Amino acid sequence: MRFTTRLFLVQVAVVVAVLLVCTGAFSVIAVGQVRSAAEENALNIARSVAAMPDVRSTVATWSDDPGTPAADDLVAGPLQRTALAIADRTDALFVVITDDHGIRLAHPSADRLGETVSTPFARVLAGDEVVDWEVGTLGRSARAKVPVLPPDGGAPVGEVSVGFEEGSVLDDLPALLLAIGIAALLALGVGVTAGSILRRRWEKTTLGLQPEELTALVQQQSAVLDGVGDGVLALDEAGIVRVASDAAVRLLGLNAPVGRSLHDLPLPANVVRAIEEGLPVHHAVVGARVLAIDVHPVRHGGRELGDVVVVRDRTDVAELNEQLSSVQTVTGALRMQRHEFSNRLHVAAGLLDAERVGDARAFLDDLLERGSVPTTVAHIERVPDLFLQALLTGKAAEAGARGVRLVVGEDTLLLGALDRVEDAAAVIGNLLDNAIAAASGEGEAGWVEATFLSDDDTLVVTIADSGHGVASGRDVFAPTPGPDDDRVRGRGIGLPLSRELARRLGGDLWLIDPGGGDADAAPRPAGAVFAARLPGVLRSEPSAASAAATARPEEPIA
Repeated sequence: MRFTTRLFLVQVAVVVAVLLVCTGAFSVIAVGQVRSAAEENALNIARSVAAMPDVRSTVATWSDDPGTPAADDLVAGPLQRTALAIADRTDALFVVITDDHGIRLAHPSADRLGETVSTPFARVLAGDEVVDWEVGTLGRSARAKVPVLPPDGGAPVGEVSVGFEEGSVLDDLPALLLAIGIAALLALGVGVTAGSILRRRWEKTTLGLQPEELTALVQQQSAVLDGVGDGVLALDEAGIVRVASDAAVRLLGLNAPVGRSLHDLPLPANVVRAIEEGLPVHHAVVGARVLAIDVHPVRHGGRELGDVVVVRDRTDVAELNEQLSSVQTVTGALRMQRHEFSNRLHVAAGLLDAERVGDARAFLDDLLERGSVPTTVAHIERVPDLFLQALLTGKAAEAGARGVRLVVGEDTLLLGALDRVEDAAAVIGNLLDNAIAAASGEGEAGWVEATFLSDDDTLVVTIADSGHGVASGRDVFAPTPGPDDDRVRGRGIGLPLSRELARRLGGDLWLIDPGGGDADAAPRPAGAVFAARLPGVLRSEPSAASAAATARPEEPIA
């Protein structure tokens, strides 16, 4: 039997039990009230009869007679006529009048006149009023006995007894019980109807699941949510958060999201819009994290139940992607240098093979003077680190294809060699990419200037460009809301991610000057100026390769 059926039957049983108890209680109270009303009615009639002057004087006269009155004298007497008339008007079973010896002076049965009553009368003659249910010659009745006092006062000289038949007293009880029964049936109908409504509501709310199934579902939900690294948010059809895993709270930076609307959560507008539209977000910057968000609608039995939002952390992947991009740039530059250097060696070897030693020596002297491989980076000799040279050379090649010239600033002073090349390349490469993109938008040839300063093991980089600068009021470290955020690598996430990388190293990345001035106004550039401080990415002493590269022009060739 289903739980809802059992619950419904229990509700009906409780309603029936309550109705039975209430009906029984009301019935007992009703019977008691009817009996009390009959007793009170009998007492009032008896008092009225006992107070009649004719009754008092006649009873006193008969009480003074020491003999027993004859029945024939009483049948046509005033007391008999009065008693019969009152009994007829009030529908009483009997109205009996006696003297002080209990002799009936008036009775509904004429043949019992002059006889002693069958019920006790001593208390009444003592002056008490007695109301009780007794069995007499006319059967069981509710009767009231009242003493009759003489006209001049004194001790009672008789009694008046008025009774109502038990059957007549309870004549109105069936109708009363019928009304109680109808009310009980109506209440039972209301209870059954309410139980049926609650049953259907319960099944609709729980989707027909039984309590043991709900318990298992909660256990499975807890196991799944706590057992995976992805975050999960469950929204109902109204957009209210109903379930939030610890991972989702941590990744999205939420605080007690359960029970709150999606619009009340501190989430970027593009993320909220994507969740509402059910669209996936491949790269969303929330705080210091790059997240991938998937939205899955939930339906059951043709009914829309809401959405499940799955949140995955892609920060490490984005960081590795930035680092890989920079390393690929450096690798390409080194491969180009290796190819060019190999060609130069072949030329020198060919000259020597042709015994043109003088030409070979002149060729090598020219190489020593201007370097083995020509570069498009102006003043690259100011950067002694080979890795940075290769990175700048690769970026310069990309910039040249877009009509942008890459220059090393004259204030560059780099005394160490790169140690954590991946982190440094990711930050520097992203700043150069953004600067090249900004400078390439100019109508004439643009430029990008990179300046490197060392402070013990800390590298400080400034990147300036000839672009239009940063618009007033724009936060360049916030994700842009455009649709290209998730379709072009690095668009909208590069600067926030680079700042996060710098801060993880204990440094920072910031905007020195938003730019926007006159491009010809020296020395202030027209474009924006960014700076990054990267602690721990330099070795205090230059590497052997860097020292050799610095000293090579001054060494004679054997």
